[in-house]
Amino acid sequence: RAIDEDRKTKYIAALKIQRWFRACRVRAYLRHLSKTATLIQKWWRGYLRRKNFREVVERAYFIRKLKFYNEMAVRIQKIWRGYYVRKYIHNFYALKKYLEAVSVNNELVRSELQEYAEMKENEEKMKDLEKKEKEKKYQARKMHYLLSTEQIPGIYNSPFRKSPDPMELLLRKSKPLTHRKQKIQSSFADELYDWPTCKKPPAFVTALPLLPADRQKPQGPFRDPAEVLRQRYKPLEPTLRVRESMNSPPARAREATGREEWRSPIHDNEFLPFSSYHKKAEKYEPSLCKSGKYGREAYGTKHFREVYPKKWIADK
Repeated sequence: RAIDEDRKTKYIAALKIQRWFRACRVRAYLRHLSKTATLIQKWWRGYLRRKNFREVVERAYFIRKLKFYNEMAVRIQKIWRGYYVRKYIHNFYALKKYLEAVSVNNELVRSELQEYAEMKENEEKMKDLEKKEKEKKYQARKMHYLLSTEQIPGIYNSPFRKSPDPMELLLRKSKPLTHRKQKIQSSFADELYDWPTCKKPPAFVTALPLLPADRQKPQGPFRDPAEVLRQRYKPLEPTLRVRESMNSPPARAREATGREEWRSPIHDNEFLPFSSYHKKAEKYEPSLCKSGKYGREAYGTKHFREVYPKKWIADK
C-alpha cells in the first residue's frame, strides 16, 4: 500500500515536470519563429525602401539634368533671338533715325498747335472787343439824351474836365434809339368772319381794347378801367357738358360709369370696430416671430407644440 501511494505521487510529479518542460519548449519555439519572422520582414522592408530610394534619386537626378538642359537651351535661344532681332528686325540705327524723325515731326505739330491756339485766343479777344464795342454803341444810343448841347453841357462834357470824355464823342457819332411800333391787333369782326368757314374755333374777345393815353382814373371809389374791361371781355370757357352732345359716346360712357359707381361704391378705408375707432386707423401687422417670408406661421394659432416628423422613431 505504501509503495502504491509513493508511485502515484511520483506519477503526478512527473506529469507536472513534463507539462512545464513541454510548455517551455513550445514557448521557446514560438519566440524563435517570431524573431525569425521579424528578421525576414526587416530585411525585406529595408530592401524595398532602398530600392524605392534609388528610384527617387534616379528620378530627381533625371529631372535636374532635364531642367539644366532646358535652361541652357533657353539661354541659347534667348541669345540667338536677341541677335537676330537686333540685326534683321529692330535695327538700332534705323530705330534711332525713326525716333529722330518722330521728334522733329512732334516739334512741328507742337508749333502748329501753338500757333492755332494763339490764333483762337486772338479771335476770342477780337470777339470780346467787338461785343464790348457793340455794348458801348448800344449804351451810347440808349443814353443819347445825355449828349451835351450848346447851352447845357452833359455829364461827359463837364466844364471841370480838361478834355471831354470818350463817351461824349461816341454819343455824338451814334444815333438815338427809335421807338418800337406797337402791333395792330385784329378787330372783333375779323374773328367773327372765320366762324361760318370753321377755320378757327369760336372764341370771344381775348384782346382788350386800348384806352386813350390821356384818359385818367375818375375820382371816387371806382375800380381801375383796365380791370373793368378785363372783366367785361372775359373769354368764354364752356364746360364739357356744354361742349359736347348728350348723345355722344363719351357722354354715354360717363353716364354708365356714374351709375356703376353709385351701384357698387368702393371704400378705400377698411371698417374698424367701434372700440378702436378713437385710435389711429392703422392696419394690423403681425409680429416678426409669427410671420415669415412666405406667410404667417401656424405656431400659436393652430397648435401649441412644435413637431419634427423627421426625428420620429416610429410612424406614430
